[in-house]
Amino acid sequence: MTLDFLRRALLVSLLFNYAVLIAWFLAFSCARSWMRSLHGRWFRLSDSDFDAMHYGGMTLYKVGILLFNLAPLVALWLLRGS
Repeated sequence: MTLDFLRRALLVSLLFNYAVLIAWFLAFSCARSWMRSLHGRWFRLSDSDFDAMHYGGMTLYKVGILLFNLAPLVALWLLRGS
């Protein structure tokens, strides 16, 4: 496994994960009432709890993307220069 392969794999993973995050945000923004009714069948959450759970989940997912995709990718790009 070469460093170039790792860079490409991390870049593809970064793009895929951001696409998932954007899709989640768009689904939450555009279809919030549908998602609320779907989840309301299983869980009893207030509207503010529902919003907080999704916002917290998106935040945690984004931090994971930054830590596990972007930071290693930047480190490998910096290694390329040395």
